Amino acid sequence: MSTTVTYLFDPLCGWCYAAAPALKHLQGVDGLHVALAPTGLFAGAGARAMDAQFAAYAWANDQRIQQLTGQPFTQAYRDRVLGVAGARFDSGPATLALTAVAQAAPERELDALHALQHARYVDGRDNSDPAVIAEVLRALGLPDAAARAQAPDATLRSRTAQRVAQAQATLRAVGARGVPQLVVTAQGGALRLLGGDALLGPREQLVALVRAAAAA
Repeated sequence: MSTTVTYLFDPLCGWCYAAAPALKHLQGVDGLHVALAPTGLFAGAGARAMDAQFAAYAWANDQRIQQLTGQPFTQAYRDRVLGVAGARFDSGPATLALTAVAQAAPERELDALHALQHARYVDGRDNSDPAVIAEVLRALGLPDAAARAQAPDATLRSRTAQRVAQAQATLRAVGARGVPQLVVTAQGGALRLLGGDALLGPREQLVALVRAAAAA
Protein backbone atom coordinates (compact mmCIF):
# COMPACT_ATOMS: atom_id res chain seq x y z
CA MET A 1 0.00 0.00 0.00
CA SER A 2 1.37 3.40 -1.02
CA THR A 3 1.83 6.20 1.52
CA THR A 4 1.05 9.73 0.33
CA VAL A 5 3.48 12.45 1.35
CA THR A 6 2.09 15.90 0.58
CA TYR A 7 4.71 18.55 -0.14
CA LEU A 8 3.48 22.07 0.62
CA PHE A 9 5.65 24.59 -1.19
CA ASP A 10 5.96 27.69 -3.35
CA PRO A 11 8.11 27.78 -6.53
CA LEU A 12 9.82 31.01 -5.37
CA CYS A 13 10.62 29.80 -1.85
CA GLY A 14 14.38 29.48 -1.31
CA TRP A 15 13.99 26.91 1.44
CA CYS A 16 11.81 24.84 -0.91
CA TYR A 17 14.67 24.92 -3.41
CA ALA A 18 16.99 23.75 -0.62
CA ALA A 19 14.66 20.80 -0.06
CA ALA A 20 14.82 19.66 -3.70
CA PRO A 21 17.39 16.84 -3.15
CA ALA A 22 15.33 15.41 -0.29
CA LEU A 23 12.16 15.44 -2.40
CA LYS A 24 13.97 13.70 -5.24
CA HIS A 25 15.10 11.04 -2.76
CA LEU A 26 11.59 10.54 -1.39
CA GLN A 27 10.17 10.20 -4.89
CA GLY A 28 12.45 7.21 -5.46
CA VAL A 29 11.49 5.33 -2.30
CA ASP A 30 9.27 2.30 -2.88
CA GLY A 31 5.83 2.65 -1.34
CA LEU A 32 5.90 6.45 -1.12
CA HIS A 33 3.94 8.82 -3.34
CA VAL A 34 4.95 12.48 -3.28
CA ALA A 35 2.00 14.81 -3.99
CA LEU A 36 2.83 18.43 -4.77
CA ALA A 37 0.63 21.07 -3.17
CA PRO A 38 1.46 24.67 -4.17
CA THR A 39 0.26 27.12 -1.53
CA GLY A 40 0.31 30.35 -3.57
CA LEU A 41 2.46 32.05 -0.93
CA PHE A 42 4.08 34.43 -3.41
CA ALA A 43 1.22 34.62 -5.91
CA GLY A 44 -1.72 36.99 -6.04
CA ALA A 45 -1.61 39.27 -2.99
CA GLY A 46 1.76 37.72 -2.06
CA ALA A 47 3.43 38.88 -5.29
CA ARG A 48 5.40 42.10 -5.50
CA ALA A 49 7.78 44.12 -7.63
CA MET A 50 11.51 43.69 -7.16
CA ASP A 51 13.34 46.62 -5.56
CA ALA A 52 16.80 47.09 -4.07
CA GLN A 53 15.67 46.54 -0.47
CA PHE A 54 13.83 43.31 -1.22
CA ALA A 55 16.67 42.09 -3.44
CA ALA A 56 19.18 42.62 -0.63
CA TYR A 57 16.93 40.80 1.84
CA ALA A 58 16.43 37.88 -0.55
CA TRP A 59 20.14 37.56 -1.34
CA ALA A 60 21.10 37.57 2.35
CA ASN A 61 18.53 34.87 3.06
CA ASP A 62 19.65 32.84 0.05
CA GLN A 63 23.28 33.00 1.16
CA ARG A 64 22.26 31.64 4.54
CA ILE A 65 20.40 28.78 2.85
CA GLN A 66 23.45 28.01 0.70
CA GLN A 67 25.74 27.93 3.74
CA LEU A 68 23.41 25.58 5.62
CA THR A 69 22.44 23.25 2.77
CA GLY A 70 24.98 23.55 -0.03
CA GLN A 71 22.34 24.40 -2.63
CA PRO A 72 23.88 27.00 -4.99
CA PHE A 73 22.62 30.54 -5.52
CA THR A 74 24.77 32.02 -8.28
CA GLN A 75 25.96 35.49 -9.15
CA ALA A 76 23.96 35.16 -12.38
CA TYR A 77 20.81 34.84 -10.27
CA ARG A 78 21.78 37.84 -8.19
CA ASP A 79 22.51 39.99 -11.24
CA ARG A 80 19.83 38.91 -13.71
CA VAL A 81 16.92 38.16 -11.39
CA LEU A 82 17.33 40.06 -8.14
CA GLY A 83 19.15 42.90 -9.87
CA VAL A 84 16.33 43.79 -12.25
CA ALA A 85 14.42 46.60 -10.57
CA GLY A 86 10.68 46.47 -11.16
CA ALA A 87 10.66 42.81 -12.22
CA ARG A 88 7.83 40.74 -10.80
CA PHE A 89 8.41 38.47 -7.84
CA ASP A 90 5.37 36.37 -8.55
CA SER A 91 5.00 32.59 -8.28
CA GLY A 92 1.62 32.61 -10.00
CA PRO A 93 2.94 31.81 -13.51
CA ALA A 94 5.12 28.94 -12.26
CA THR A 95 2.22 27.56 -10.22
CA LEU A 96 0.00 27.61 -13.30
CA ALA A 97 2.75 25.83 -15.23
CA LEU A 98 3.10 23.10 -12.63
CA THR A 99 -0.64 22.51 -12.74
CA ALA A 100 -0.40 22.18 -16.52
CA VAL A 101 2.34 19.57 -16.05
CA ALA A 102 0.29 17.79 -13.38
CA GLN A 103 -2.56 17.44 -15.87
CA ALA A 104 -0.43 16.42 -18.85
CA ALA A 105 2.26 14.27 -17.19
CA PRO A 106 1.78 14.08 -13.42
CA GLU A 107 4.87 11.91 -12.93
CA ARG A 108 6.99 14.81 -14.27
CA GLU A 109 5.71 17.57 -11.99
CA LEU A 110 8.55 17.32 -9.47
CA ASP A 111 11.05 17.31 -12.35
CA ALA A 112 9.43 20.47 -13.67
CA LEU A 113 9.57 22.17 -10.28
CA HIS A 114 13.26 21.36 -9.89
CA ALA A 115 14.00 22.57 -13.43
CA LEU A 116 12.23 25.87 -12.75
CA GLN A 117 14.16 26.30 -9.49
CA HIS A 118 17.47 25.52 -11.25
CA ALA A 119 16.63 28.00 -14.00
CA ARG A 120 16.22 30.76 -11.44
CA TYR A 121 18.82 30.13 -8.77
CA VAL A 122 21.61 28.66 -10.94
CA ASP A 123 21.07 29.88 -14.51
CA GLY A 124 19.81 33.32 -13.52
CA ARG A 125 16.59 33.13 -15.54
CA ASP A 126 13.40 34.77 -14.28
CA ASN A 127 10.94 31.95 -13.60
CA SER A 128 8.19 34.50 -13.00
CA ASP A 129 8.24 35.08 -16.79
CA PRO A 130 5.82 32.81 -18.71
CA ALA A 131 8.15 32.81 -21.74
CA VAL A 132 11.05 31.53 -19.63
CA ILE A 133 8.80 28.95 -17.99
CA ALA A 134 7.64 27.70 -21.38
CA GLU A 135 11.24 27.32 -22.55
CA VAL A 136 12.10 25.29 -19.46
CA LEU A 137 9.12 22.99 -19.97
CA ARG A 138 9.88 22.50 -23.65
CA ALA A 139 13.45 21.53 -22.74
CA LEU A 140 11.96 18.84 -20.48
CA GLY A 141 9.96 17.44 -23.39
CA LEU A 142 6.66 18.89 -22.17
CA PRO A 143 5.49 21.01 -25.12
CA ASP A 144 1.76 20.80 -24.37
CA ALA A 145 2.24 21.98 -20.78
CA ALA A 146 4.59 24.70 -22.06
CA ALA A 147 1.95 26.02 -24.46
CA ARG A 148 -0.71 26.09 -21.74
CA ALA A 149 1.66 27.78 -19.28
CA GLN A 150 2.43 30.55 -21.76
CA ALA A 151 -1.23 31.12 -22.59
CA PRO A 152 -3.26 29.81 -19.62
CA ASP A 153 -6.95 29.27 -20.24
CA ALA A 154 -9.82 29.53 -17.78
CA THR A 155 -9.74 25.79 -17.07
CA LEU A 156 -6.08 25.88 -16.07
CA ARG A 157 -6.60 28.95 -13.90
CA SER A 158 -9.58 27.34 -12.17
CA ARG A 159 -7.74 24.09 -11.49
CA THR A 160 -4.73 26.00 -10.16
CA ALA A 161 -6.95 28.02 -7.81
CA GLN A 162 -8.47 24.76 -6.55
CA ARG A 163 -5.03 23.26 -5.88
CA VAL A 164 -3.88 26.35 -4.00
CA ALA A 165 -7.07 26.44 -1.92
CA GLN A 166 -6.66 22.76 -1.06
CA ALA A 167 -3.01 23.28 -0.09
CA GLN A 168 -3.95 26.20 2.15
CA ALA A 169 -6.67 24.09 3.74
CA THR A 170 -4.11 21.37 4.46
CA LEU A 171 -1.81 23.92 6.09
CA ARG A 172 -4.65 25.03 8.34
CA ALA A 173 -5.66 21.43 9.12
CA VAL A 174 -2.21 20.58 10.47
CA GLY A 175 -1.72 23.96 12.18
CA ALA A 176 1.27 24.94 10.04
CA ARG A 177 2.34 28.25 8.57
CA GLY A 178 4.85 28.92 5.85
CA VAL A 179 6.64 26.51 3.52
CA PRO A 180 8.13 24.03 2.94
CA GLN A 181 6.07 21.54 4.92
CA LEU A 182 5.66 17.79 4.66
CA VAL A 183 2.36 16.15 5.59
CA VAL A 184 2.03 12.37 5.74
CA THR A 185 -1.34 10.67 5.36
CA ALA A 186 -1.45 7.97 8.02
CA GLN A 187 -3.10 4.57 7.56
CA GLY A 188 -6.37 5.76 9.06
CA GLY A 189 -6.43 8.89 6.92
CA ALA A 190 -5.17 11.27 9.62
CA LEU A 191 -2.73 13.96 8.54
CA ARG A 192 0.65 13.99 10.29
CA LEU A 193 2.85 17.09 10.01
CA LEU A 194 6.57 16.46 9.78
CA GLY A 195 7.54 20.07 9.08
CA GLY A 196 10.11 21.48 6.70
CA ASP A 197 13.10 20.82 8.94
CA ALA A 198 12.82 17.11 8.23
CA LEU A 199 13.68 17.84 4.59
CA LEU A 200 17.06 19.28 5.53
CA GLY A 201 18.32 16.36 7.63
CA PRO A 202 19.80 12.98 6.67
CA ARG A 203 17.86 11.14 3.95
CA GLU A 204 17.59 7.90 5.94
CA GLN A 205 16.18 9.80 8.91
CA LEU A 206 13.63 11.52 6.66
CA VAL A 207 12.38 8.20 5.29
CA ALA A 208 12.19 6.76 8.81
CA LEU A 209 10.14 9.76 9.98
CA VAL A 210 7.75 9.35 7.06
CA ARG A 211 7.32 5.64 7.74
CA ALA A 212 6.70 6.28 11.45
CA ALA A 213 4.14 9.00 10.72
CA ALA A 214 2.35 6.74 8.26
CA ALA A 215 2.10 3.95 10.83
CA ALA A 216 0.95 6.20 13.66
